[in-house]
Amino acid sequence: MDMTRIERPATPNTFLAGPAWMRPEPDVVTEEQKRSAQALYETAKAVFGGEPGTYVAAEYPGQLQIHYVVRSAVLNFPDLVTVQVDTAGADRSTLVIWSRSVYGRSDFGVNRDRTKTWLAALQQSNQR
Repeated sequence: MDMTRIERPATPNTFLAGPAWMRPEPDVVTEEQKRSAQALYETAKAVFGGEPGTYVAAEYPGQLQIHYVVRSAVLNFPDLVTVQVDTAGADRSTLVIWSRSVYGRSDFGVNRDRTKTWLAALQQSNQR
């Protein structure tokens, strides 16, 4: 998936986290990381893949991109989450997370909450 060509639907059931310069404009800005893209990718993969109900749908290590299906705990609804890491210089990298619902017009903030939880878990893993 080309993360520079995301076309967001008119429905309010997606959430996008990414660098400030990204278009479409992200819902929350992710800060540039002070580590290599490969290191960030491996950490994100370990942290996000361990979240409840999260399954790898496809992985493209050469592009540092991974696609997850995340199932809701109650009704087992699938959401799709794409994670992309990019190089931003020597030992610097950026992160994009695009979380979206497969079904329904509204997600009741689930994609926003998930993305923020994942970002907080990634931040916490950095402090270990």
